[in-house]
Amino acid sequence: MVGPAALRPAVIELGAKFAMKKRRACRVVGLAPSTLYYCSRRPERAEVRARLRDLAAQRPRWGYRRLHVLLDREGHHLNHKLVFRLYRSEGLAVRRKRRKRITSSLRVVPPPPTRPRQQWTMDFTQDSLASGRQFRTLNLIDAFTRECLLIEADHSLTGARVVRALERLRELHGTPEVIRIDNGTEFTSSAVDAWAYTNQVRLDFITPGKPTENGHIESFNGKFRDECLNENWFISLDDVRRKVEAYRVDYNEVRPHSSLDNRTPNELAHSLTGLASSAAQ
Repeated sequence: MVGPAALRPAVIELGAKFAMKKRRACRVVGLAPSTLYYCSRRPERAEVRARLRDLAAQRPRWGYRRLHVLLDREGHHLNHKLVFRLYRSEGLAVRRKRRKRITSSLRVVPPPPTRPRQQWTMDFTQDSLASGRQFRTLNLIDAFTRECLLIEADHSLTGARVVRALERLRELHGTPEVIRIDNGTEFTSSAVDAWAYTNQVRLDFITPGKPTENGHIESFNGKFRDECLNENWFISLDDVRRKVEAYRVDYNEVRPHSSLDNRTPNELAHSLTGLASSAAQ
């Protein structure tokens, strides 16, 4: 079926070639006269479409909801449904990876943290350089604010290296009440145990083989791999460190988090700092 957009030029051409009145030309081509003069009241979306394409190119693993937040921050105050339609029409939809089904089992769910520095959680990820040599990263987040406080990258990360990283964080942020970790040899080492005892930090080990009990860091690791490790080509260890640190800053300062009402971890942390200052006055 031919739409009005294709019929309008035909009406104009008939009028020009045969000196035909527009109303008669409309009857000839089967177009209502009112449709000929119709002008959409919808604002032009070309600029928004272009910006949406740019943002999607910069953030290839972000879906339309996070891109909608960025557009809103930039002053494009659009309904999220409209952004979704534009997103789909531009062919920007992220291909989802199918997850393996897992059977549910009863387990004790720890209470969620209610304030910053109540619970930190950390884990390792692994990838390789362009040369094929592997490297690891130690990732640590605050389970309440979702701030990524550390991404430490090296070819080898022992228990002693974990302690050095924790000591740097202690000097910057203080110590948490609890650090939730798995049962890897680095975390069960005497060095980590001694640091925790000295600083009065409780080490909360998850059930072996149950990574879902450490959901906050597992969720972060998935995003980190999808948005950083899988999207970059690493030439050297220094290159890794530059890129993962850039991702950490972006994660804390730019990336909207649906669990934080689309705020960033830094925005939440700063708002809590402001509330604490007001309460102290």
